[in-house]
Amino acid sequence: MFLGIKKHIVLWPLLLCALIISAQNNEAVTFELKLSKNKLGINERLRVDFTMNKDGDNFIAPDFQGFKVLMGPSQAISSSWVNGVRSYSKTYSYTLSPTARGKFTIGQASIVIGGKTYKSSPKQVEVGAAVDKPSDQMTVDDVADESLHLVAEVSKANPFLNEAVSVVYKLYVSPTISVSNYRPLDNPKYNNFWSQDIPVTRLNAQNGTYKGKPFRYVILKRVVLYPQRSGKLEIEPLSLEVTVDVPTSRRDFFGRAVYASTNKTVSAGRRTLNVKKLPEKGKPAGFSGAVGDFDFKVSTSKTNLNASESLQAIVEVSGKGNLKLFQLPEPSIPGSLEVYEPEFEESVRTTLSGSQGKVSNNYTIVPSFKGKYPIPPISFSFFNPKTQKYTTIDSKEIVINVISGPTNGSTTLPGAVSNNKQAVVATGNQFSFIKLKPNLTVIGTNYFFSSSCFYLWWLLPLLLIPLAIYLNKKREAIAGDVTGNRIKKANRLARKYLSKAKKALGNKEAFYIALEKALHNYLKAKLKIETSEFSKDKIASLLLERQVDEETKNGFIGLLKNCEMARYSPFSDVQMKQDYDSASEVISAMDKQL
Repeated sequence: MFLGIKKHIVLWPLLLCALIISAQNNEAVTFELKLSKNKLGINERLRVDFTMNKDGDNFIAPDFQGFKVLMGPSQAISSSWVNGVRSYSKTYSYTLSPTARGKFTIGQASIVIGGKTYKSSPKQVEVGAAVDKPSDQMTVDDVADESLHLVAEVSKANPFLNEAVSVVYKLYVSPTISVSNYRPLDNPKYNNFWSQDIPVTRLNAQNGTYKGKPFRYVILKRVVLYPQRSGKLEIEPLSLEVTVDVPTSRRDFFGRAVYASTNKTVSAGRRTLNVKKLPEKGKPAGFSGAVGDFDFKVSTSKTNLNASESLQAIVEVSGKGNLKLFQLPEPSIPGSLEVYEPEFEESVRTTLSGSQGKVSNNYTIVPSFKGKYPIPPISFSFFNPKTQKYTTIDSKEIVINVISGPTNGSTTLPGAVSNNKQAVVATGNQFSFIKLKPNLTVIGTNYFFSSSCFYLWWLLPLLLIPLAIYLNKKREAIAGDVTGNRIKKANRLARKYLSKAKKALGNKEAFYIALEKALHNYLKAKLKIETSEFSKDKIASLLLERQVDEETKNGFIGLLKNCEMARYSPFSDVQMKQDYDSASEVISAMDKQL
């Protein structure tokens, strides 16, 4: 009975969450027209708001017949969570001035929400004679709406797959107002893009124009995106809450304008990119996804050396493009040369035009035998979006000449003749007689049964009995150490899955599943907790308790986050290799500290 009650206690919060989510999803869409007043004088102003409870696109305003548009449209977005329930509101606002007396109708506006078109109901307004004191002069909010705009400027609307696209977020402010503070409400996540932020170190105000009017603007955020999927991709909007100081008609004791403050929410709006596929025509067989304008070369630190000395072979790609998102070609090294795993080096900087610099793999090669060893040419292919063509660059053949060392007939160049015959040098006496009297001596006779070996073999079983008893107790102690055996098993599993992750490089799902299992089993071994207890917050607190330094802790948590993100976001082969190397380094560092 107690277990049944406990199950119900666990299930009730889940059921409640499901009901809340279902209620939010089933919330009816509302789109309505709101007027500041239904009757006004010809010298007054009318505020018209079109409000919706869900975000929409393709807003079409009505024809304001009988009115002149003074301001608008301005957008205001409100989003909040109260008791687990999300409320959302988006408003398009206009400030109108009547052009004549009479009865006028504010017509229907339309908007597309969730693929459906919604229309507002029309409303009638009566304009009468002028009043002595207009009650609807422009408010502080009206001025702020018209004087504040957040714009996302996209460098290219129709890029190719993996071509750099820059997005610059500018906040335009009218010279008549001032901004005292701002904070981001909703940062875009850039799904289906590989993104690189370019930090804005200083906010410098510059002069510019917005819709033909003079404005000042500051650059708040800069980011370079590389689309990882073709088709229509959306860039989520950036939303800010801005504190605005607006001058009023009042004056202080010294005659200066008195300012009123208000908080406004501005949004850059959604932007859609039409990402083009890379052409199939002319695509080289060895194309690995490089997009940009590159140079390619293969070089060695030296070509003449002795056996057991080392040299460096460098495969390098330099230029401008998606340098971090493709794999470098691998050289074909003769089997007689010992080759170590390459060291990846990267020198890349990112500007608004994209990433530029160089990446390289540095191979250490050690020859063992004398001879000449050719390294055949290798090819590197890339797509240039400017010419819209594929380009293939071939390296030159490199011959490694090992001057001295042991000889190996199979290590010479093809076609080369190796003559390793040695002349036989005759000594002065080529023939000698066999001695007829060899001077042999008699060796004494030894019997095994009276030797020390006989007694040693006889006593050996008696000596082995205490050793067998000790080993049996040791085995029983190991078998009884449940915690120790669990730790050893988890360590073996960590090595096993890390090995699986290495074999799965290039296969995103298999790689990150194996990597996550390796990390989990490592923690089970070191912190003695079950997998079901895992949460990133608990792991962080436990690592702090065990005095693991901040850098190592953040590296471990970052790897767990990457394993989660890999289920929903594209990850390149280069990123997988970096995560594998990071896992090896982090586990090694934690071993030393734990």
